[in-house]
Amino acid sequence: MKPTVRRAAATDTEELVRLRIVMLEDMHGEPAPPGEWSRHCAATLRRRLPVPDPDATLAAFVVDRPAGPGLAACAVGTIEEGLASPGNPGGLTGYIFNVATHEPYRRQGLSTACLDALLAWFEARAVPAVRLFASRDGLPMYERMGFRRETRTSMELVLPR
Repeated sequence: MKPTVRRAAATDTEELVRLRIVMLEDMHGEPAPPGEWSRHCAATLRRRLPVPDPDATLAAFVVDRPAGPGLAACAVGTIEEGLASPGNPGGLTGYIFNVATHEPYRRQGLSTACLDALLAWFEARAVPAVRLFASRDGLPMYERMGFRRETRTSMELVLPR
């Protein structure tokens, strides 16, 4: 049976933060205790999730737990506007983060369903490319969905220097 996916609202904030903790702990193999970072994350979600907003640049799609309150899975993404180029005349790039499924509900296609909805949201907004960082466990799903590993070098500078 295909899961029911819905667009998340600001009322889903606490559960989205909980699933972000699940994802971060899975990716890094160590606890990600709540703190200032999770309070900031919650504030950002509450501010940017209200729907319907046709100009929203952040969206989350979720599957509710089949029994009881809470979320079983989510996919969150944002649209960034950069400078246009011949290959990207609108200058838009999508970023996906916080793709997570609560452990008891894994391997049932819930993250894939959430991600499909998020990708449709990007497509409806004429976003030509979407990027993400994949965990080892998530890599096969992303590859099945058509994501390819980039060969370009990515660099980061942590500030302040």
